[in-house]
Amino acid sequence: MEQVEFDLPASIRMALDRLEAAGYPSYVVGGAVRDQLAGKQPHDYDVCTAARPEQVEQLFADQTVIETGLKHGTVTVLLDGMPVEITTFRTEGAYSDGRRPDSVSFVDDIERDLARRDFTINAMAWSPVRGLCDPFGGQADLQRRCIRCVGDPDTRLKEDALRILRALRFAAQRGFVVEPVTAAALHRNRERLAQVSAERITAELLQLLCGAHVGAVLMEFSDIIAQILPEIQPMIGFDQHNAYHKYTVWEHSVRAVEGIRPDPLLRLAALLHDVGKPDTFSRDERGVGHFYGHPARSRELAEQMVQRLRLPVQMERQLLYLVRHHDTPLGSNTRHVRRKLAVHGEETFRALLAIKKADGIGQGTTPQNLTELLETERLLEQVLTEDSCLTRRDLAVNGNDLIAWGARGARVGYYLSAMLNRVLDDPSCNTRERLHAVYDGLRAQESYVELTVNGMSARCCVRQVRQLLAGIPDITRTDITLDSGRIVVYGRHLPLEQIREVLAAAGYEVAI
Repeated sequence: MEQVEFDLPASIRMALDRLEAAGYPSYVVGGAVRDQLAGKQPHDYDVCTAARPEQVEQLFADQTVIETGLKHGTVTVLLDGMPVEITTFRTEGAYSDGRRPDSVSFVDDIERDLARRDFTINAMAWSPVRGLCDPFGGQADLQRRCIRCVGDPDTRLKEDALRILRALRFAAQRGFVVEPVTAAALHRNRERLAQVSAERITAELLQLLCGAHVGAVLMEFSDIIAQILPEIQPMIGFDQHNAYHKYTVWEHSVRAVEGIRPDPLLRLAALLHDVGKPDTFSRDERGVGHFYGHPARSRELAEQMVQRLRLPVQMERQLLYLVRHHDTPLGSNTRHVRRKLAVHGEETFRALLAIKKADGIGQGTTPQNLTELLETERLLEQVLTEDSCLTRRDLAVNGNDLIAWGARGARVGYYLSAMLNRVLDDPSCNTRERLHAVYDGLRAQESYVELTVNGMSARCCVRQVRQLLAGIPDITRTDITLDSGRIVVYGRHLPLEQIREVLAAAGYEVAI
């Protein structure tokens, strides 16, 4: 075994020393060894030992011991407040559920334990006594930046199909290449992903998408991505027949993923934003391709996918909103930007802006679009710096003010919304005095009359009264309160006698 020195936390060193002192060969295994050899700081450490679980419990009887997985040979020991997982060397039986072994057998040989692991770079162990144990060439593969299954790749992937996505995640995160025999097995076994739970698939997919080298992986293994997201299959190789798009729909989307920051929500939105294009494709008389209505169709398809992926509810809502509105203009002047900001909110506005930038990068043909988006971003910062009024809560007046001025019922909300629209166009209007003038102007544009109608005792009566009044052209809107029989009718030059006659003819007593 090769002598390599590792820098270990005190708790891990303590566990190894105590096990070795008791005569049990013990190692740090898996990801911690891989990361140490790659010059990275490991996030966690796993200890593997020849000691049986009951022997580990006895050996650490003076510490807090948690029986986390006795069936599979794992106990957790708290050392200096740090949980240390200690697992007995083992081999595994068949994987009938395609995820967990039906049985495990404890062994005394570390190499037999390493033989059950997924990839060679994860099948290494290190002991302060015996040094590096690397029976499958993991260190060489790490140096070559190569992902290779331990032993027969088909066997490894049949044991747990999630290893297919794990291989892609490692490649996307680290820029590794999947060696040809293993790559062929990944393609060959992709249908086995149907055995894997949605939660496990989603966790791997989101990490994969956030990898620095995600583009190459998505292009090489698009069939595997289509296995878990079949709605993307029509995108692959789909020619857009449009001078504004240099790439196929799939390659455009992949480049958009690469062009946006590694946030799971944004990268998934970038991947799916054009998934509806193949279904909405048409060509005009010149042969130019168009995709009218593709944002709405993309949202429909994205909704199918996210329901299977079981994303958190808030993330799902945000994703579908971003996909639906990715093609909506965000504004080329401060007035437009204020209005869009009021509609979307700052966080969503920024997310849409990021997707639009990535979309422009993915087109590969129109760099001027990015210049326009940078100007929109500058306008956004300007509007935010001005502390603009963007919601009804930001207005210089509130509902109580309007009630004091004479507004009633639903009209309070109507007037507030109308005032906000005015202020979004002209922020200088947001003073009490000017909003009072706006209110007076709105009131002058319409008249209204309150009626009390006796005889309305059920909702069917409400519907009938609405239908009767809808037949009078001068009436623009009607508010009805069933309990009190109160009706407020709005319009210009309201024909009061006609209103009375129409309702009276239907058997209603009217007081104006």
